[in-house]
Amino acid sequence: MGFLDQLRDRYQKSNMLLRLIYINVAVFLVVNIIWVFGFLLGADKSLLQVMIEWLAVPSDLTKLLTRPWTVVTHMFFHKGIWHILMNLLWLYIFGRIFLQYLNEKRLLSLYLVGGFSGAALFILAFNVFPVFEPGVPALGASAAIMAVVVAIAYYRPNYTIHLLFLGPVKIKYIAIFALVIDFFSIPGQNAGGHIAHLGGAIFGFFYIYQLMQGVNITRGFDRVMDNLFALLKPRPRFRVTHKRPRSDIEYNKQKVEHQKRIDKILEKISKNGYESLTQEEKEILFKQGGGQS
Repeated sequence: MGFLDQLRDRYQKSNMLLRLIYINVAVFLVVNIIWVFGFLLGADKSLLQVMIEWLAVPSDLTKLLTRPWTVVTHMFFHKGIWHILMNLLWLYIFGRIFLQYLNEKRLLSLYLVGGFSGAALFILAFNVFPVFEPGVPALGASAAIMAVVVAIAYYRPNYTIHLLFLGPVKIKYIAIFALVIDFFSIPGQNAGGHIAHLGGAIFGFFYIYQLMQGVNITRGFDRVMDNLFALLKPRPRFRVTHKRPRSDIEYNKQKVEHQKRIDKILEKISKNGYESLTQEEKEILFKQGGGQS
């Protein structure tokens, strides 16, 4: 088995949390490998800008209409190593907690729709508030991950994890601290990113609140994803196999026994007529004759 086959096999056997991490890492590696070659060829800045243009979600509505796929690609696209490491660390920690209480399908839906919500609030803010300059793009999985963080923190607020230098901390305090930092960081350099985080957090709270009331607000989205996965799933290849006994001795023994059964059926017909046969005997005789009547 080759290296790529091993990677594919490991991906297929992984849960949804690890699959999301693998996809983020794969996109990061592809983008940065292209960037390195661009640097070697003297086109690194222009090439990086092109990738941002085509993968990050733009706040400009005109550009968004021509690149609708960016509402998905932006949440798997990271520029820097620390950016992706911190995001995936948060996703791994809170995603594992999430899967202790809820299933993989809900994790995927929360991640994706949380990312959409973060992008939506980012685009809305940059087109409503005059302080922001239109055209600035957003990228990264932070909004999607914040949806997971807030959802599981509200669902299991007293779940405790151990943090380096801090010791045991309840996850509700971690979520609140992250939200406060994002809100008060809006006037800073990464205003769009912090607004997107809040958009993901708002959806995460609303999603889990409704779920606790017995309402799954992503039910329609779940159906769409199920149909998409069904289309993408490779169809099994059917093989026609002919079974035979393990050895010639067993094969000949079965053949002799079958012939004895046929002889008894024929003898019964000669004595009592065809109508005296049971349904099973008729079927055996029918198969022996090749299906002809």
